[in-house]
Amino acid sequence: MLFVADEVQTGIARTGKMLAVDHEGIKPDMIILGKALGGGVFPVSAVLCNDNIMLNIKPGEHGSTFGGNPIAARVAVAALEVVKEENLVEKAAKLGEIFRNEIRKIDSPMIELVRGKGLLNAVIIKPMNGKEAWDVCLKMAENGLIAKPTHGHIIRFAPPLTITEEQVMEAVAIIKKSILEM
Repeated sequence: MLFVADEVQTGIARTGKMLAVDHEGIKPDMIILGKALGGGVFPVSAVLCNDNIMLNIKPGEHGSTFGGNPIAARVAVAALEVVKEENLVEKAAKLGEIFRNEIRKIDSPMIELVRGKGLLNAVIIKPMNGKEAWDVCLKMAENGLIAKPTHGHIIRFAPPLTITEEQVMEAVAIIKKSILEM
């Protein structure tokens, strides 16, 4: 049995480590990457695994319409260079911690829980006075911040990895204002 880690959303610095599995110190047999691998500008994905697995796939047994695209490969290399040169792993860890700490300071019974790793965060909203996560998102949009609820009661925040501390604080101010206006 193979352990496959789907790191399409969580991989490449998003969680404050290069891969989310790095938080647990585990090594999957296979890793699936996407999203950040394309630097937010080009659709790129990758499957990573060792020779013991890859050499079992013979020519003609596996294919992909767009696989092996040299432009996509170059975009992925450039994205990885930016992650390294701009210290985006460390930056995501630091700014995510700031984001979560600041959101936890908001004094509202609507905020049930704040959780996350790096720049992948969620605020669990407790419905109150007929207002739920969707209403909070609409209010945030009115105030200048776009976010989307998931599962009805969770607001997910995954800003660009290149976000600045000033922008994080601006987002926190909008979130606070929006929740307190509910």
